[in-house]
Amino acid sequence: MELIKATESDIPLIQDLAKRSWESAYAGIISDRQIAYMLDLMYSEKEISAHFQHPHYHYYLIFDENNKSFEGFIGYEHGYEEQTTKLHRIYLVPESKGKGFGKKALDFLKAQVSGKGDTRIILNVNKINSARKFYESQGFKMYGEVVVDIGNGFVMDDFEMEFLTHG
Repeated sequence: MELIKATESDIPLIQDLAKRSWESAYAGIISDRQIAYMLDLMYSEKEISAHFQHPHYHYYLIFDENNKSFEGFIGYEHGYEEQTTKLHRIYLVPESKGKGFGKKALDFLKAQVSGKGDTRIILNVNKINSARKFYESQGFKMYGEVVVDIGNGFVMDDFEMEFLTHG
């Protein structure tokens, strides 16, 4: 597996990977209408392009050298809070789950974070999403809950999780 720094020219690929992974990851958790709404909201060309303009926001594509294919992506932001990096997005297409790509991507993120001097990684995960167990297996712990109104009658009902890089 290789992590390749994404550029604005990769926006269509990020959008495709997001759609493929979301349709699997969130089936049975949130409605198809909410999935479509959130993809339009969070993965529009305008939204992702704005992330690329932010100097502390990074996207990396997860590339499988064996299959010569992109399997997912990770998006994170250094300095989200004091000494804190926020993992905004980590998604894998369904056929690549269970192959160690997620763990390797998180290991990469942990190395990036310690190199920037941040001591904490935070993320939100849907309360029903089985990914919570994966994050716990990688050392993340719950520290809160949040319900965010995202418009159009939809909310994100999430656990807040953190990984402390020191201590």
